[in-house]
Order: sequence, then C-alpha cells, then structure tokens
Amino acid sequence: MEFLSERGALAESVAWAARVLPARSPVPVLGGLLLDASDGRLRVSGLDFEASASVEAEAATVRPGRVLVMGRRLLDICKVLPGGPVRCAVEGSRFTVAASDARFGLSVLPLDDYPALPPLPKLRGAVDAGEFAAAVADVAVAAGRDDTLPALTGIRLRLDGSTMTLAASDRYRYAVRTLPWKAADPEVAADVLVSARRLTEIARTLGRSGPVSVALDTGSVGFEHAGARTTVRLLDGRLPSHDTLFALADPAVAVTDRAALVEAVRRVSVVADGGSPLQLTFNGGPDASVLLQAGYEDDVASQRLPATLEGADGMTVAFNPVYLMDALSSFEEPTIRLSLMGAGRRAMVTAGEATPDTAAHRHLLMSVKQSVL
Repeated sequence: MEFLSERGALAESVAWAARVLPARSPVPVLGGLLLDASDGRLRVSGLDFEASASVEAEAATVRPGRVLVMGRRLLDICKVLPGGPVRCAVEGSRFTVAASDARFGLSVLPLDDYPALPPLPKLRGAVDAGEFAAAVADVAVAAGRDDTLPALTGIRLRLDGSTMTLAASDRYRYAVRTLPWKAADPEVAADVLVSARRLTEIARTLGRSGPVSVALDTGSVGFEHAGARTTVRLLDGRLPSHDTLFALADPAVAVTDRAALVEAVRRVSVVADGGSPLQLTFNGGPDASVLLQAGYEDDVASQRLPATLEGADGMTVAFNPVYLMDALSSFEEPTIRLSLMGAGRRAMVTAGEATPDTAAHRHLLMSVKQSVL
C-alpha cells in the first residue's frame, strides 16, 4: 500500500474518523484507524461499540491496499507534519508517513481482528447542515450529564412529515427546537433517542452548508455529508413529553434585550457561589425594568435593565444562574421573551418575536422558590 495526499486533507480525514475512537478499550484494535487506498481515493474509518465514522478524500494511489494503525498516534503525527504533500506507505510491518524532511513510522495492527464497519441505516431524508448544527447546539445545553440516567443524556430526534424536532432535558430544564427537513417519504415518522455528546460532535464536524442525509433504523442513526458518514447506536428509553409541560396558562410576559441580559447575568452571578440563585424582579408601568440580584450577606451584586412586563404589575423569580445563562446563550435574536408563572414555577424562554405556541426554539426552566436578598 502506498499513496500521496495533501497534509491538510489527510489531517482532516484522520481527525474526523478518530473522534469516535474510545479513550480506553479492552480490545486494542478498536483504537485503530483503517486506511483504505484505491482508485485515487483514501477512505479513513474508525469505530467503537457505540459509533462509527468514515470519510473519503482524494489521494494519488501508488499501490492500493489497506492498513490498520493506532488512530490517536496517527492523529498526533498529522498535527505536526509540515505543509505540502505527504507520502504514506506500508513497508514490511511498519506504516511510514513522510513529508518534506520529516519521517514517522508506526507499527501496524492485525487487520483480521478488526470488526466490519456497520452499514448506514435506511435513508429517511435530508436536512440543511447549518440549521441542523444550530438546532443541536440549542438543545444540547439542556441534556443531562449523569450517566446513571442514560435517557436524560440523550437528545430526542423526532421526524414527522416535513418537520424535525430535537429535544433534551435533565429534569430541571427542557429545550426544544423544530426545523424543516426534506423527507424521502412524506409518511416518514420516527421518535428516537441519541447520545447528546455524540450528536453534538457530529453536528460540529458535518460542515455548515449543504444537505445532510439522515438514515435511521431500529438500532442506530446515521448521517452522511460531503463524503463523510457516521453512525451512532440509539439510546434506550424516552424523554417525557414536553407538550403538557410547555402549556403555560396566562403567564406574565417580560421582554428585554438579549445581549444586555446575558452580560448582566454574567456580571451579577459572579457572587452567586455554591449554586445560589440569581433573582430577577420585573416591574411594569412607565418605569418598566428588571432588577438582577445575587449573593448573600456582604457579598452581593445587582444591576437594573430596561424591560417590559405584561400580564402583571410585578413579578419576582429566581433561577440557577448557570441554567439561565445556558438558556439565554442558546438564542441569537436581539430580544428575549420570558413567559413567567411565578416563583418556584415554570418559565419559558423564547425569542422576543415568538410566542411559546409558535416559537421554533423554546427553553423551559424551573424557577426556585427562595429569594436572594
């Protein structure tokens, strides 16, 4: 086996496939990347027990063939290679990588012990890469981190006609984002749970333009974009339905500038040690505003911002400042709308021009009961 590749193309291909490799594995070959060169193309593949990834790139094939090498070591080498063409070849029991005056040698792993890559599931449709990446980022902040509750570490992926819905919850917050997609079959319907960590990695690396093909069966979900494909095993269980949770009866509605509120939350929460809440006091009328306060006893902070309030003369709520910051930062619109039910009750965050019933992006938070100051 021998091929020639540009340093950038090789490094990108290796990085794409290496992201699924396990940090530690009792099966040594699962730490390897499979390189397959033929017909002017190089395919780089990796897998573990949960996910697989493969990508194709142009490469001048001198001698076709396949080789399995330690993936993370090859990735480290690609990061330090000088620019320009790279020559890779199998020489006996060693895989050599040479660029300019730099040369590396890696021992090869036994190909016969390497599992077959799982096939891509059945194609279900396509979604815009940029919109999909943004939607995953919007909801992933609400996914749980506790591996003892695996269902809460996932993102719900629901396909219904021409609409894709992504949702995540850690029991204290619940984020939902809908986006259009092009179904291969107008009658397609699916409701599955995918690892939030895996889906976030995929969304970040799929690219920002062009269609992403979505494939799905009963055990895995797959994505394909610009010569790169990946599969992820589905999680067991389901997230609780958000329809009832998101139904807020006659809330007070506050609207304020999003960027200013983000900065104020970041500033005031500096004194909110130990997860202590950040309190927001909204006032209506001619001097409508919101007062942010945090801290106890001598260490306190506050800031007042312009804000409108409808549906109540005043409203005081308090939130975990990290959760509130995550919610606000997942929006990009200039204004933010908070639909408030009161202290210790649900609160909905949406873009300023959208209502909880019409918003494509909704983030539900539980407020806490106690006051801060």
